[in-house]
Amino acid sequence: MHDSRLMDLIKDAATGVAGLDEILSGGFQRDRVYLLEGSPGTGKTTAALSFLMTGAALGEACLYISLAETEEELRASATSHGWTLDGITVFELVPPESLLDEQQQQSLLYSSDLELGETTRMIFEAVERHRPSRVVIDSLSEIRLLAQGSLRYRRQVLALKHYFAKHGATVLMLDDLTTDSLDKTVHSVAHGVVRLEELAPEYGAERRRVRVIKYRGRRFRGGYHDFNIKTGGLEVYPRLVAAEHRTPFERGRTTSGITGLDALLGGGVEHGSSALILGPAGTGKSLFAIHFACAAVGRGEKAALFVFDEELGLLFDRMRDLGMDIEALRDQGNLIIEQIDAAELSPGEFTARVRACVDKEKIRTVVIDSLNGYQASMPEENFLVLHIHELLQYLNRQGATTFLTVAQHGLVGEMKAPVDVTYLADTVVLLRYFEAMGSVRRAVSVIKKRAGQHEKTIREYEISQRGLSLGEPLDGFQGVLRGVPNFVGQGSGLMGDASA
Repeated sequence: MHDSRLMDLIKDAATGVAGLDEILSGGFQRDRVYLLEGSPGTGKTTAALSFLMTGAALGEACLYISLAETEEELRASATSHGWTLDGITVFELVPPESLLDEQQQQSLLYSSDLELGETTRMIFEAVERHRPSRVVIDSLSEIRLLAQGSLRYRRQVLALKHYFAKHGATVLMLDDLTTDSLDKTVHSVAHGVVRLEELAPEYGAERRRVRVIKYRGRRFRGGYHDFNIKTGGLEVYPRLVAAEHRTPFERGRTTSGITGLDALLGGGVEHGSSALILGPAGTGKSLFAIHFACAAVGRGEKAALFVFDEELGLLFDRMRDLGMDIEALRDQGNLIIEQIDAAELSPGEFTARVRACVDKEKIRTVVIDSLNGYQASMPEENFLVLHIHELLQYLNRQGATTFLTVAQHGLVGEMKAPVDVTYLADTVVLLRYFEAMGSVRRAVSVIKKRAGQHEKTIREYEISQRGLSLGEPLDGFQGVLRGVPNFVGQGSGLMGDASA
C-alpha cells in the first residue's frame, strides 16, 4: 500500500469502498457518530463489515454489536463475500434470560424500561472491555422499539453519542427503517447520514443508489450515485463531474482510413471531440464507427467498443464478412469490446466502465453503439441527456475521440430519433436511403462540425465484401432535409453505374 494512501486511511476512518470514500471526501471523520440507513437488502451490513475490515487491516480494534443478527448469520454473510472477520470482535447482544422467562416478568414496571436499560448497559460493558476504535451498532430499529417513544429514543441515542465521544470511537449506526421511516431523530444527532436505496424497475434487475444526506463540516459529493452489491463487497460509482477531470493532450485528427469519408469530414474527426452517426436501421452506422476504431488500432493505438444492441458473435461474423476481423483485434488486446446488457447495467456502472478504459488502458478512441440501448438502461429517461453530456465532456477533456450511433425511427420520410443529442455532439454524420436508377442506395453527409471545415456535399457509399467505400461528391439531389433524398441528376455520377 502506498504511503500516501495509508496516510489517507489513517487520517479518516475510510469505509474500504473506494467509490463511497470518494463521495465522502476520504471517509468518516474520526471520533464521530454516523448513521447508515436503508431498507432491508440495500447493503448496510456489507458496507459496515467493509468499514470494520478496513480498520482491522490498519491494526485498529473493531467491534460489531449485533442486536438483530446472530454471530453465525453475520459470519455467513462475510463468507459469501470471501471475507473472514479476523481482527473484528462480534458481540451478539441477546436479551437477558430473566427477560425471556415468563415467570420472571415484572408486573409493576414496564418491561421495556428494564430491556432498554439492560441493552444499554451491555453495550457499554462491551465497549469498556474491548476499547474499540471503530464500532458498528446493528440496528437502531431494535433500540427504537425498546424505547417505545420518540423522546426516550432520542435521549438514548444522545446518551450513546456522548458515551462514544468520551471513548474516542468512530461509530456507524445502522437503521433498517422498518419501524418509523419518518422519524428523523438520529439525523439531527449524527455527524453524518448516508442513505442506501433500492429501486425496482418494471423490467430488469434492481437498481441501487446511495446519497449522502448530511455531513457536518465537510464538503461531499451530493446527489445520487449508483452502486452494486457483488461478491467482494459494494461497488459504488460516484456521479461523474466532468469539470474535475482535465488531461493535457495534443490536438489532431482521428481518421477512418477511407479516403472519401475522411475528405467528407475535412480530414477526419478532431481529438477531444465527439461524432454522432445518425440514420435509420440498416444504413451501416455501426460499420462507420467501427472503421474508425480499426483504423486507430492500425496506427498502433488502442480503441474501445461498447455494444448495446448486437450479440457479439453475430457482430464478429458480420464484420469478418466485410473484411474486418475485430475478434482477432480483441484477442490481441488492442480492441476492447464489451457487450452491455441494458437491463442489468445502471448508467453509473456504464460510465465507470468507460472511465476505466480511458484511465487505465489510455484509450483515445471510444465507440458507443448505440444511444438507443443506452437510453434503455436509464430508469428515468429525462436525465439521459445529462448523463451523456457529462460523459462526453469527460472524454473530450481526456483527448478521446468518441463515436456514438443513434437509430432513427422509420426507414424513409420524416424520421425522428428517440433522443436528441445532436446539439451535444461536435460532429454529426447523417446517413440516408435514396432511390436512383430504379434501386435503393445509401448516401452520407456531414451536417455539423464545430472544429474545422467539412464538405457540404453528399456522397454515395456502398457496403460490400471489401467493407465500406465512398464515391465522389454528388449533385442533383432533392428532398434531403425531408428525409427522402431523390437523385434527379445524371446516372453517371453513381457508384457502380455502367455509364460512369
